[in-house]
Amino acid sequence: MRFSTILRHIREGFKNVGRNGWMTFASMSSIAVSLFILGVFMLLAINVSKLADQLDSQVQINVYLQTDTTEAKAQEIERLLKRIPEVKTVTFVSKAEGLERFRDSMGEEGRAALDGYDAENNPLPDSFEIEAFDPQQISYIAKQIEAINLTDPEKSIERVKYGKDTIEKLFSITNAVRNIGIVIVLGLTVMAMFLISTTIKMTIIARRREISIMKLVGATNSFIRWPFFIEGAIIGFFGSLLSAAILMFGYSQLVESTSATVGLYMIQFATMDEVMSSVGGSIIGLGTVLGIFGSTISVRRYLRV
Repeated sequence: MRFSTILRHIREGFKNVGRNGWMTFASMSSIAVSLFILGVFMLLAINVSKLADQLDSQVQINVYLQTDTTEAKAQEIERLLKRIPEVKTVTFVSKAEGLERFRDSMGEEGRAALDGYDAENNPLPDSFEIEAFDPQQISYIAKQIEAINLTDPEKSIERVKYGKDTIEKLFSITNAVRNIGIVIVLGLTVMAMFLISTTIKMTIIARRREISIMKLVGATNSFIRWPFFIEGAIIGFFGSLLSAAILMFGYSQLVESTSATVGLYMIQFATMDEVMSSVGGSIIGLGTVLGIFGSTISVRRYLRV
């Protein structure tokens, strides 16, 4: 295809956009709204995932031994724990270290209240801190540990503790956000494609006489179709560009206004660099493809060339 022909197609595509002002505006608005909602869910999913990663580093199983468990028995249990394939690390915490940690967590007043406890009358047991390769396997690992205790005649493991409810709620929220987002985005995508298709259809109807003349003088099918594809790409690109600009501006304002507050709780938002490429780029690319696809459907259905 010659360069002059390409320029002609682009020029005609922009003309088509101007000829159907209100329908073009409706199509761009539909894409902007659809992709804005998609972007909101993408940003939410990214930040939920980031929060999950932050919590993952803190998710662990605490295995408390009986207070009379011997050192040899503790070493045996440690070996059994390390044999569980899903276990990443096993860290032994002696009762003395556990008491020191407890004192640190209680502050100055708490430390003063616990001064009477030492190695001789330490009420805390030895324990293990276990991290998993996959946080979603925490419940399974806990059951494996309980199974070890069931086969132990001495029942050396007194208690297995982990944040079961918190972890399950976190995963359920993440899955719900993902599923709801998919349903909403699919529905809005179909609506946007319908409006784009309708816009292209009206352009074809308005130019039907011109298209017939072009056919009579020997214009090829691709020569006639290309301006409509470009029109769809223009509608999709500018609609998605508007959506991405609003999203990025709104997100930057949200992060700036809330970072000081949520920072107190050690919660970090995804940075602008992280969301600019993943969300902004994806939305603009998807909007452009959506516009081309909508115009393709309309051309195939209504343009008999």
